[in-house]
Amino acid sequence: MEKIASFTIDHIALKPGFYVSRNDRFDGMNITTFDLRMTSPNDEPVMNTAEIHTLEHLGATYLRNDPFWKDKTIYFGPMGCRTGFYLLVSGTHSSKEMLSSLIAMFEWIKEFEDEVPGASPKDCGNYLDMNLPMAKWVAARYLEVLKNATDSELEYPHCE
Repeated sequence: MEKIASFTIDHIALKPGFYVSRNDRFDGMNITTFDLRMTSPNDEPVMNTAEIHTLEHLGATYLRNDPFWKDKTIYFGPMGCRTGFYLLVSGTHSSKEMLSSLIAMFEWIKEFEDEVPGASPKDCGNYLDMNLPMAKWVAARYLEVLKNATDSELEYPHCE
């Protein structure tokens, strides 16, 4: 079988950043998949499920309420390796184009003080697995990456 695209990225060289993972065409629509790499793969500890779950609820809520991105957001969810998130949006977009929106989202998460949206038995299948303080810490840490991003944090290192 062919190696899938996400396995062609050099995960040894990959550092926290905000990358375009791929651009696809589906049913006549362009879709951009972003890689929000929040920890250094195979180098730093991965995120725990509680903070990932909290970040997922907060990030999805923010994006689906953002005036520009709400109708373009297809999916926001964690990577199985627990080093970051995938964000799928309709259209062809660059990391630089979306960077300010992503910074605003993580600023909002970092400052969030309310009940986590959807964190109830009626709304979520695992509502007890949440950790808002840790999600805020992770968001603050990732914000530093986003605010100081250079091309190396915005463009994938590809395998040779």
